[in-house]
Amino acid sequence: MISRNSIIRHLPNAITLLNLIAGCLSIVSAFEGNLQMAGIFILIAAVFDFFDGFTARLLGAYSPLGKELDSLSDVVSFGVAPAMILFHLLKSSLGIDSSEGLLSGHFLLATPFIMAAFSSLRLGIFNLDERQTSSFIGLPTPANALLTVGLVFGLHSGWSSIFNFFTSSPTLLIIIIVAQSALLVCELPMFSLKLKSLKFSVAYKQICLLIGAIALIAIFQTAALALVILWYIFLSTFFWILKGKEKEVIGS
Repeated sequence: MISRNSIIRHLPNAITLLNLIAGCLSIVSAFEGNLQMAGIFILIAAVFDFFDGFTARLLGAYSPLGKELDSLSDVVSFGVAPAMILFHLLKSSLGIDSSEGLLSGHFLLATPFIMAAFSSLRLGIFNLDERQTSSFIGLPTPANALLTVGLVFGLHSGWSSIFNFFTSSPTLLIIIIVAQSALLVCELPMFSLKLKSLKFSVAYKQICLLIGAIALIAIFQTAALALVILWYIFLSTFFWILKGKEKEVIGS
């Protein structure tokens, strides 16, 4: 008979597997040409990804198995799934017929999967890098995936003409893919999203992010997701540069 303690211990792992399933459904949706639904499933995966860690902390149910499952699920949901979305966007921008594809000689279509490879690399580095216990080095894979989802949501918003400018150009799409891949593994310190205090002196980074996110959502509505991620990248870069300048002043 399965004990109550056993169920509690494996509850975070069950939520992690729901993350994986959502990622698989996103890939299927992308294959079927429904990129908006593919994006929604990535959002659902991100919710599960948040709650598996939250549940593990709440129940004290950490395990080596959970850590491995989390990374494996994230590779699918935040690596392969967004790469599939970019694959279809790139295919559309190149004007390739639905009956043709990568195996028909259109090898440029392999470009989005570079991002999937870098997502996997990023997750491996994160698991081994002791500097990333309370913050991040490089863009977290869920945030990177949401940046891709934001492109799709932007195409189905009142701001579609702006997003279409980027997604209709193969050159710009490839630049975006390369930039996202680089952000995943770069040495840019990025602050944690966890709000540990309501004091501005302690949580000023998170509060600035929240205020900016609310303003962007109010203005751009469903098109705001990609802009919120870009705001996060901008703030992280700004505070990193500011910290470096403060060190120079102290050193002098």
